[in-house]
Amino acid sequence: MKKLIYIVIGIAVIALIAFILTNNKKKNEAETAVVAQKNAAVAVRIDTVATKEVSTDFIANGNFEPLQTLNFSAENSGRVVRVMVEEGSRVRIGQTLAVIEGERLSVDVQSAEAAYQNALADNQRYENAFQTGGVTKQQLDQAKLALSNAKARLTQARINFGDATIKSSINGIVNKKMVEPGSVVSPGTPLFELVNVSKLKLRVTVGEQQIARLKVGSTVAVASSVFPDKEFSGKITFIAPVADETLNFPVDIEIANTGDDLKAGMYGTARFSANESGKTQVRVVPRSAFVGSVSSNQIFVVKDSTATMAKVIAGRVFGDQVEILQGLNDGDIVVTSGQINLTDGTRVSIIK
Repeated sequence: MKKLIYIVIGIAVIALIAFILTNNKKKNEAETAVVAQKNAAVAVRIDTVATKEVSTDFIANGNFEPLQTLNFSAENSGRVVRVMVEEGSRVRIGQTLAVIEGERLSVDVQSAEAAYQNALADNQRYENAFQTGGVTKQQLDQAKLALSNAKARLTQARINFGDATIKSSINGIVNKKMVEPGSVVSPGTPLFELVNVSKLKLRVTVGEQQIARLKVGSTVAVASSVFPDKEFSGKITFIAPVADETLNFPVDIEIANTGDDLKAGMYGTARFSANESGKTQVRVVPRSAFVGSVSSNQIFVVKDSTATMAKVIAGRVFGDQVEILQGLNDGDIVVTSGQINLTDGTRVSIIK
């Protein structure tokens, strides 16, 4: 009898243990479901769409270049007998830079002059003879042709003789001198490099979002890294009609180099402003709100703790702020961090 009682008690204990374990399992499953439901929300950071006053100024960097650069080369063969300038010399239009020995060229001029005078006399004789019927019209035409050819050769000989004197065709400075007295040159031999730095040209590149705001003739503030406290005034002289390989547009700015403070090759910065105040009211969002990049035009908007993908149209970029032309309104809440874990309709929790 006792044995039976022990068996019944054992069964009862086992049943009690099984009941307790079952209840604990259900409780754990319920708690796990609650935790899972809570963890389903993706943690994100947010910002609010707003119309703000932003700076419309932007800068572009480049290097100063001479307004003009000319390389002078020899037109004829000969020996340089005189060099009239040195590197750094200031020259004017028409000033003699060097003289090339012209004895042979002088002989060519004399020979061409004699041939011309002979052809002139022959032409006169043929004209007189034609009046009396002594020569034919064809013979007279040949004499005229010979006179014309002789005149052309004389003109060319005089030009060649004049080329023996190398003269400047611009106002500027001798940047390089590549000959000395006694040098023997031939056609194409480099002689001098002249630069005009009375005005300099700053070439910069501007992105497609800013290029439409620029016009030829507009005034631009220019600074040099060498003179950080000094500002120069420049004028836009050229805007490229075609973008370069980086999809930027080259722009040339001309600066009067009063006092020769600026040197070609220096680093310069141009500051562009769309209006006098340099400020404008623009609806903007942080650049980080865009999924991927600004060009994607996709932003997650949060409403009732749910993230929804919105298609927008982005405008100008102002540093870390991007103009919104269409797709969002002031007061909309956008996700600025955590987009990588979101899909359309995902529940979110806000990180403060």
